[in-house]
Amino acid sequence: MKKTQNIFLVGPMGAGKTTVGRMLARELNREFYDTDEVIESRTGVDIRWIFDVEGEEGFRQREMEIVDELTQKVGVVLATGGSVVNELQNRTHLAARGLVVYLKTTVDQQLERTERDKKRPLLLRAEDKSALLHDMAEQYDQWYREIADHIFITDNRGIRAVVNDILSCV
Repeated sequence: MKKTQNIFLVGPMGAGKTTVGRMLARELNREFYDTDEVIESRTGVDIRWIFDVEGEEGFRQREMEIVDELTQKVGVVLATGGSVVNELQNRTHLAARGLVVYLKTTVDQQLERTERDKKRPLLLRAEDKSALLHDMAEQYDQWYREIADHIFITDNRGIRAVVNDILSCV
């Protein structure tokens, strides 16, 4: 399988992975998947409920299974959860099975984009959202970079501009 047959979007929450991924999939006439949406669809509950009942560990196990399954498909665009790179198995599958695009954004932009979002359990539980996002950026950036074939900044950029950047690489 050629790497460009699949495009996997990684990056922190609020980077635009789902929004960019949907438009990119339409442009390329490919199937689009979002790992969180697939988990919610299959379980019949939202991510917040899974975190509350099964904890983060239960959610991460479900996420690993979905990432393994979806990265084996051919001709897809996949938007992943922001913490997906925390698991070596996920990083391995993403890097080996498709073109990985890291959508990078600043913490300020993340805060702005997620301020009204009620679907992000990690943010909802945080006393200091900015500190949490800074910690996550410090922890995950190395892993995003490690598996990324391309890195694009999404701060103060329209969806179309980011999609065009990605299209220039496939």
